Amino acid sequence: MTSRVLVVDDIEANRRLLRAKLSTEYFHVTLAVDGYDALERAVAEEPDVILMDVMMPRMDGVEACRQLKADPRTEHIPVVLVTALNEREDRLRGLGAGADDFLTKPVNDVHLLSRVRALTRFKMVADELRKREASGRRLGSIDLATSVRMTEPARILVVDENERQARRICRYLEGLHRPISMTEASQLGVSTALVDLMIISMSNERVDTLRLCGYLRSLEATRDLPILLVADVSEEKAAVRALEIGASDIVFKPIDHEELNARVKTQVRKKRYLDMLRQRLDQSMELAVTDQLTGLHNRRYMTGQLVQFLNRANRGGSPVSILMADLDHFKKINDFYGHNAGDEVLREFSRRLQDNIRPADLACRFGGEEFIVIMPDTTAALAVQAAERLRVKICERPFQLEPGESLNMTMSGGVATVRAPDDTVEGLIGRADDALYRAKRGGRNLVEPERAPASSPSQTT
Repeated sequence: MTSRVLVVDDIEANRRLLRAKLSTEYFHVTLAVDGYDALERAVAEEPDVILMDVMMPRMDGVEACRQLKADPRTEHIPVVLVTALNEREDRLRGLGAGADDFLTKPVNDVHLLSRVRALTRFKMVADELRKREASGRRLGSIDLATSVRMTEPARILVVDENERQARRICRYLEGLHRPISMTEASQLGVSTALVDLMIISMSNERVDTLRLCGYLRSLEATRDLPILLVADVSEEKAAVRALEIGASDIVFKPIDHEELNARVKTQVRKKRYLDMLRQRLDQSMELAVTDQLTGLHNRRYMTGQLVQFLNRANRGGSPVSILMADLDHFKKINDFYGHNAGDEVLREFSRRLQDNIRPADLACRFGGEEFIVIMPDTTAALAVQAAERLRVKICERPFQLEPGESLNMTMSGGVATVRAPDDTVEGLIGRADDALYRAKRGGRNLVEPERAPASSPSQTT
């Protein structure tokens, strides 16, 4: 898919020049004339990268960048600030506002394309995670908080054969972060999978930096790990090539400790943004298939799994049975003790259920005080035995409500087994429900099997 770049500059000639350079490399380019225009277009078009001039009327590039990074709708869009002066103060001010990189006019074509491509890779990963997380949240129908700590000190691994320079870099970062040299990491057994950022010197004679960048990008554990290169000005060409291979940013010697910290902050922020999205995705996927009160699988997940088991059984596979279990007289608990007590009873029932089934069995909350246990590779006779053991475990000791207060609880259950070759989920659950109803009518605290199928006329005597 063609990457989209928003070029922001108040001078038309500059806009046209950047558009021409990027269009030649098949980027889709849109234009904005100042900071206010950039804010509107970024929200409307959500480009993959924003190239923005620093000096503009009405709102300059630094302030526009700051507002873009403060807006949840645009905070994930990489911003490259373009300045006519290669001034340290400009870089620090822009990095402090959240800029991802800098380019100096006149813009070098190789630098331009390598940085845009590197930042586009980050945006593609972020977009995919955002899309999946949003889909998972819709399935779960819940707003998610995240426990990713965006401001805690970052774990940084410094790879430099020059121990003196490695220690100097670590000193620059101490206080704000937790840096460690490669030598120390080897002694302590620290894995690259446990760090937030790697700083790699281009001057390592025993390590091919370009090959190392490619290798790290090939591993699942380090695929999105930020890599900040330290390079001499004479190594600029190789450093730019490293950006194309997978490095995230470059800092040139002599190292300015303030700029180093600013660039580290930017890379860590991006890394933790992706971590946050992944965590929220994992949570949303879990919530989509989990009952919030009990922690068991929910009805949606149960139905999907049951369809698969029935399809396998209907094609001649091993039998599958289900137990439909219901807490006896549960309504009285809510009416007399309140819903909080009722919820605690449901949670304790779920714990006992989960603790007393096989690893292959699936305990699910069907709704209210009704639960279903799916038992793969289980005949009707074995399923009834398993259900009877569960019934005993439920009533063998009281349920604790509050300190000093407890309740004796029982359950009723109905068991059904797939009837090949054309059984259905609805039919299986319906037969288990009928058996449960008979257990209730029979006095409760019972497990009943489903009724045997009626004999055909040719089998009657």
